[in-house]
Amino acid sequence: MSVKAFKLVSAVEREMLMGDKNYINIECIECCGKNLYIGTNDCFIYHFLLDEKISTAGKITFAATKQLHKYLGLKKPVSELKAASALTRLLVLCDNTITLVNMMNLEPVPTGARIKGAVTFALNENPVSGDPFCVEVCIVSVKRRTIQMFMVFEDRVQIVKEVFTPEQPCAVAVDGYYLCLALTTQYIILNYNTGVSQDLFPYCSDEKRPIVKRIGRQEFLLAGPGGLGMFATVDGISQRAPVHWSENVIGAALCFPYVVALDDEFITVHSMLDQQQKQTLPFKEGHILQDFEGKVIVATNKGVYILVPLPLEKQIQDLLASHRVEEALVLAKGARRNIPKEKFQVMYKRILQQAGFIQFAQLQFLEAKELFR
Repeated sequence: MSVKAFKLVSAVEREMLMGDKNYINIECIECCGKNLYIGTNDCFIYHFLLDEKISTAGKITFAATKQLHKYLGLKKPVSELKAASALTRLLVLCDNTITLVNMMNLEPVPTGARIKGAVTFALNENPVSGDPFCVEVCIVSVKRRTIQMFMVFEDRVQIVKEVFTPEQPCAVAVDGYYLCLALTTQYIILNYNTGVSQDLFPYCSDEKRPIVKRIGRQEFLLAGPGGLGMFATVDGISQRAPVHWSENVIGAALCFPYVVALDDEFITVHSMLDQQQKQTLPFKEGHILQDFEGKVIVATNKGVYILVPLPLEKQIQDLLASHRVEEALVLAKGARRNIPKEKFQVMYKRILQQAGFIQFAQLQFLEAKELFR
């Protein structure tokens, strides 16, 4: 049974990006605060400011204002963008080279600092250096079976470590000293400081696109065999039951308490609290789904959309209105980490009371008595 957890809202219309140039495609996106960056197949970066507007009826819309665009001078697509807001830098991967550009004017740093030979890269969101003016970057190197760790400063880069892997890596996520890697035939956790690795489970990267996503301290979300979204800690164990995706998931994102997944026809929403599928949104030709500081963004080749979460209280009330008491209580308990303590206690008491009356009306007196207590 469905819950209305998200609404899909358009953010950047096709005309704003490409006008009548049909050959332009969106390759990657990055969002940092109100700043939205788009990398295209014709080697341009576009910078938009996103403004969220709420109507008197509570309807949310987004107005995107184009700031500027910049040609990187190559005939290659911009394949990845990552913002390092503490350094006011944007890391841009194009033609196997990561270039540092200014977040505001998109100009390359004057020193010309860059990282060459990168296939893909990830930032360490739980850094180990303790330096606030440095970003830790892990790259999958063009050298066979090699991962490299870099420290990136405002105008220079410094290699810290080179680690060899048992098979060719194709995707990576980082947490502290731990790398979660998709290799050719399996996922592994690798501690790049000690060199100790732990096998997770088999996976064939030739058949499907791997998904490796850090979702919290020392925990990752992976696209597993049989269309399962699997959770794994750095110790190689799973503390949550998997969610059932379709076989051909392209991307996944986290917006607590939901895991959102994209395939070639739908966006699906699963609860991390009971693993049930809660919502399905038709969405054709999507090829990017990412979350940025709690904002979930999805894109086709031609447009960018935002998945706006409905307030958790509204979702709980909708569940109670449909007499889905168990689900409402699970969601209410899960909402504890998103709501200030005093406000939560008042809300939770009211929900228990409503749930009690529903059970009472259904003649489930014992259950009602517990809830009223």
